[in-house]
Amino acid sequence: MEANSASRPRHLMDPHVFTSNFNNGIKCRKTYLCYEVERLDNGTWVKMDQHRGFIHNQAKNLFCGFYGRHAELCFLDLVPSLQLDLAQTYRVTWFISWSPCFSWGCAEQVRAFLQENTHVRLRLFAARIYDYDPLYKEALQMLRGAGAQVSIMTYDEFKHCWDTFVDHQGRHFLPWVRLEEYSQALSGRLQAILQNQGN
Repeated sequence: MEANSASRPRHLMDPHVFTSNFNNGIKCRKTYLCYEVERLDNGTWVKMDQHRGFIHNQAKNLFCGFYGRHAELCFLDLVPSLQLDLAQTYRVTWFISWSPCFSWGCAEQVRAFLQENTHVRLRLFAARIYDYDPLYKEALQMLRGAGAQVSIMTYDEFKHCWDTFVDHQGRHFLPWVRLEEYSQALSGRLQAILQNQGN
């Protein structure tokens, strides 16, 4: 399925869109996913700037019979256009406003992608844990089990996203109140989930 024009990658995000969707202290409904691709060259990861951007989930439209598509799956829809060489090793990094879910099949499809594309490694940094899904722990454990590096975004990742994906017009990243406190609490939750894998 091709991503519609609203979810196709755009080079830079509006600053307000970034802060309102990535702020780890508030709940929002939309999921944004910023991504970058690197290629392994003589033991060093080299950024491929042409393979960098952001997408967001597609909202459902029951009038048209469209049930929506989560951001992770929109990214997987983009992968063929990246034309990644099977003879090369790549690292894809996601900075995502919500961790992937289980109930909609996101984690399962990402796991299948990683199993079918052993030349691609995935690092995933989430601003929040998607605990609206009753099986969210299984989703995180599944991704870790598939070889993905799963972490919570900290100040460094938020600043990197601001500098890389946001049309900040020269303004410096200003962290919101309690950013680090929320990151530490979420990191603790994530570690507890991942340490209980298989139990």
